[in-house]
Amino acid sequence: MNDPGLFDVIYNCRAMRRLEAREVPEDLLVKLIDAANQAPSGSNLQNAAWIVVRDAGIRKRLADLNRAGVTAYLGGERQRVDGLQHQSADKRSRMLDAVEWQMEHMHEIPALIVACMDFGVPVNDLMYAHGGGSVWPGIQNLLLAARALGLGAAPTTLALGNLAAVAETLGLPETMAAYCLIPVGYPLGNFGPVKRKPVDEVMRFDRWQR
Repeated sequence: MNDPGLFDVIYNCRAMRRLEAREVPEDLLVKLIDAANQAPSGSNLQNAAWIVVRDAGIRKRLADLNRAGVTAYLGGERQRVDGLQHQSADKRSRMLDAVEWQMEHMHEIPALIVACMDFGVPVNDLMYAHGGGSVWPGIQNLLLAARALGLGAAPTTLALGNLAAVAETLGLPETMAAYCLIPVGYPLGNFGPVKRKPVDEVMRFDRWQR
């Protein structure tokens, strides 16, 4: 397989929620985590940790936690009938359909990667709030690596609303906390360009307001 160029990957890294149940080879999963591990971290502490869940029973428990989060989320988002300024109502509806599909099939997705942080001491709310800056760069590396390898992935936090239940499910010590769940598998849909706001809407030089 020829590796696509970096900018091709960035501009064509759609969130892929509909995934095959086909197993992902272990060497590719290790490659994803190795790519995630190259990301920067605060003070170079390198305290991000990654759990690749393949066990059917644990995947089912995570899928049940995700179902609770998605059900609450969809209850509000389905009321947004007019869409958003940058996303039509039809496209938003299709996105929510994909979120719902993922909810129904998450237990079948071959690998659920959970991005965590190990703080070395018992985690409190302030530490948890500040710790994300050292894990999200790795998550983005993982997403780009998945796209380069022809794998589908999409990050979600909806499964992690009950942190105590997540910790029990994954056997996390009190020094660790989960930040994101990334289902990974071979996509059922097609890769293509992402649609984002134009750069002149989100960028200013020097000051936002003159």
